[in-house]
Amino acid sequence: MGADVIRRQFHVQETHATVIAAERYMELARRTIASAREEIEEYICARPDFLTALQPLPIDMAAPAVVRRMAAAAALAGVGPMAAVAGAIAQVTVEALVGAGATHVVVDNGGDVVLRIERPVTIGVFTGPAAIQGIALRIEPRPGILSVCTSSGIVGHSLSFGRADAATVIAASGSLADATATALANRVREASEEAVQEAIRDTLAEWTEGVLVVAGEQLGMGGRLPPLVRAPVDPRLISHG
Repeated sequence: MGADVIRRQFHVQETHATVIAAERYMELARRTIASAREEIEEYICARPDFLTALQPLPIDMAAPAVVRRMAAAAALAGVGPMAAVAGAIAQVTVEALVGAGATHVVVDNGGDVVLRIERPVTIGVFTGPAAIQGIALRIEPRPGILSVCTSSGIVGHSLSFGRADAATVIAASGSLADATATALANRVREASEEAVQEAIRDTLAEWTEGVLVVAGEQLGMGGRLPPLVRAPVDPRLISHG
């Protein structure tokens, strides 16, 4: 497969990131996002299976750091490495800005949100056609980075084998939250209370702080979720599949 074909396929899954931070950090954010995407694309040119795999691949210790993160997250979640791409890019961007001195940073990469904040932030969860609407999570300041990633079997560009309108995972790692959200969405095979609760039980792990599932009229929660609110939400900060 030629490099141009691989790049076109990858760009189909690529989304525009929204960065909320002090203006002086915006150029660094732009460079970090561009560099991470370029490293992933170049790796895919050499390893096309990294793009198409639906199961974990061995971690290539010679690969760029962002690629290794994706592979490691996929191995823990039991999905293909591209399930972690948006969260991984958002995470390395937040880390770069925090390393440069930023104290309040939010990166929303196509609905997968990674943040390090000094004031509260409310993140909406897009639930598509589900009966349950208007859900948002209020994130309070805390030490360290937090990630809110969502996958869906109903809406959005994410590949899913399930029927969840929204499957959201809260974790410290963007790549892990993203990959695990995909795994969670895959497990919701029908919009029933039993299916939702089983999927949540099978997904909760040491790296998941909390999970939320919306499927039709069903709302399921597990772990330690931030408070659910219906406050007005910044339209730039909507977690979705």
